[in-house]
Amino acid sequence: MMNSELWLSQIQFYLSLGFMSLFLVTELGLAWVLLFFKICAHRSAGAAWTAAYRFWVRVFALAFILTFASSMPVLIQFGSLWPSLMNRIGEIAGPLLAAAIFSTFIFKSCFLGAMLFGHRHLSERVHTFIVFMVAVGVTVSALWLVILQSWMQTPAGGNISDGQYRVTDWAGVIFNPSVGWYAGLLMLTSVLTVAFLLAGVSAIQSLHRPVGEGERLVFRTALIMGVAGVILQGVVGAGAGQALAPHQPAKAAATAAYWHSDSKPELLVFAWPDSATKSNRAAVALPYEASRWLGRDASGAPRGLDQFSGMSPPVAVTFWSFRIALYIWILMALVSVVSFFRARRHQFDPGGLSRGWRWILTGMTFSGWAMCLAGMSHTFFGLYPYAVNGTVTISEISGNVQGDVLLGGIVVHVLFYLVFLVGFFQLLGHIERYGVVPVARRRGRA
Repeated sequence: MMNSELWLSQIQFYLSLGFMSLFLVTELGLAWVLLFFKICAHRSAGAAWTAAYRFWVRVFALAFILTFASSMPVLIQFGSLWPSLMNRIGEIAGPLLAAAIFSTFIFKSCFLGAMLFGHRHLSERVHTFIVFMVAVGVTVSALWLVILQSWMQTPAGGNISDGQYRVTDWAGVIFNPSVGWYAGLLMLTSVLTVAFLLAGVSAIQSLHRPVGEGERLVFRTALIMGVAGVILQGVVGAGAGQALAPHQPAKAAATAAYWHSDSKPELLVFAWPDSATKSNRAAVALPYEASRWLGRDASGAPRGLDQFSGMSPPVAVTFWSFRIALYIWILMALVSVVSFFRARRHQFDPGGLSRGWRWILTGMTFSGWAMCLAGMSHTFFGLYPYAVNGTVTISEISGNVQGDVLLGGIVVHVLFYLVFLVGFFQLLGHIERYGVVPVARRRGRA
């Protein structure tokens, strides 16, 4: 059982990591969407695509700033909450974190200024290349973090000597068994996050006034991204669960709330896992065996939670965080598919949809954020009691911080993040209502 200090430490770190991730997925998805807008504007020489780019580049800029600012508490807490972690995995985590920071400064900082402020000074072709480099920089920086996080889930390419991880094969570290799955899930989460952000803002605009050609193009792009994203997310999510179950059998069993190894695994739609009685209350199951998403023992039988006594993750949190993410994905799939076919009859004009449906799209604007937080909770808390799966436990690396200090830190961080969120929403509301001021090119420039 996790003690209160460990719980509070986990919660505080999850809040910081989760807040950073919200803007990271927004920034990552918008970077590639902006590149698409620039390419379309360059090829068609149309003002509509340029207007779409200029509207959403403001949101991207703020997401970049908030991602960078919120990464500071994460790095600080990495050392303050888990002071012994770097002593254990510093030979692996240190270079990966350094690579992420180096990528951020080299790619994003070098090109971001030209992207945001050099549009009227540069030719369209050069500026499009700058936008491409920023998108590459955002992606590369995020991938280094994915490599570290996935390695902690499925460690490979190293061994423990004198209590410390030593690298034996950097290729094994980078291409660990889960890195491809987590990278795919991150990219698709960013696609869905941005798709519903674009669609939601377009719906809000159509509720206030008739939309222009650029806004219709944004809405069409959002719906295509949404339909493609939910399909690919479903495929990758199912594949990841099946592929990673042998590496994390305890998390797989907690996700399925599979208590007893000698029972038939059920695909639970709803249940309340009861750790005291080792049973599921009010269970609603589909007539489908869920053994393919469970780890197996040497004889090939599914492994239940009874085989991980004292070393299994919190079942209720792991079980419900996965299902919340799944339910949100199902809702996103329904809304995106229905919206696509309805909007296609109106040339993808959001104003052609019913007012009630536009309010639904408005309510789904930040559904990608909710799915991201639920998925992160499943990944983060599902790893407990380990910090590095199967080897380094949370209790071994935690600091001696008192519970009241941790609780106070949580309150301060929540207030701090709420201020950031209010500022983000205010900017988004301002540009939605008033648009952006046209930027004229200097005479005599390309």
